[in-house]
Amino acid sequence: MASERKFVTENLKRVLLKEYIRKHTERAGFGGLDIQRTPMGTRITLIAERPGMIIGRKGATIKILTDDIEEKFDVDNPKIEVDEEKNPNLNPMIMAQKLASALERGWLFRRAGHATVRRIMEAGARGCQVIISGKLTGERHRTEKFRRGHIKYCGEPARIWMAEGFAVAKKKAGVIGVKVQIMVPDAKMPDEITVKDSLEEEKEVEEEVQEEEAVVEEEKKEEEEEVKEDASDKAGGVQEDDSSGKEGEAEGT
Repeated sequence: MASERKFVTENLKRVLLKEYIRKHTERAGFGGLDIQRTPMGTRITLIAERPGMIIGRKGATIKILTDDIEEKFDVDNPKIEVDEEKNPNLNPMIMAQKLASALERGWLFRRAGHATVRRIMEAGARGCQVIISGKLTGERHRTEKFRRGHIKYCGEPARIWMAEGFAVAKKKAGVIGVKVQIMVPDAKMPDEITVKDSLEEEKEVEEEVQEEEAVVEEEKKEEEEEVKEDASDKAGGVQEDDSSGKEGEAEGT
């Protein structure tokens, strides 16, 4: 039970740490977090849309954040690394936060949902789904979904190729939950099979055979050179022995 409690405590600490960092980096476009324990301490890799806002002038902001994490969460020697998100429109965390911010500013949920889906698909995603739930138009709770492209809900393709992000929009009527699911552009489905042309296969086989033959010829040449070197070394040794024998006979006479 002690080990199980330790696992629960560590995971709870990770969740609280992630929520704390997310809360303090929302303005910079929080895009994800990775925590790794190393012999030198704890390495925290933070993905953001605007890393400069997290680092601050001369690293002042990130130093304050590091000290707070070490003090509040009892993290051993934390080291924070900030990476820039190259394509924010394909990051579900960033898009969920932008959608929640748009709802808080007064955008209609349909307009905001369709605009988010359009931006994601134009960025090159294979598919996306946006779910908005809460008090959207009246006192009753509603759930609206906006879909486009390929979407997987379960199985290995969903686990590997579907990225998910969540955010909350706080309005006067109540909170609105926003979930964004994106299928990455390089996703490959199990039923997608590429059939190669027979001519292309023959060319590939010929190229492989030629490469193998070239390797074999190089090995043969190296072996022949080694044999020649050994023979020349032996011949040189025999000549030295003959010359030494002749010199000995001359001295005897």
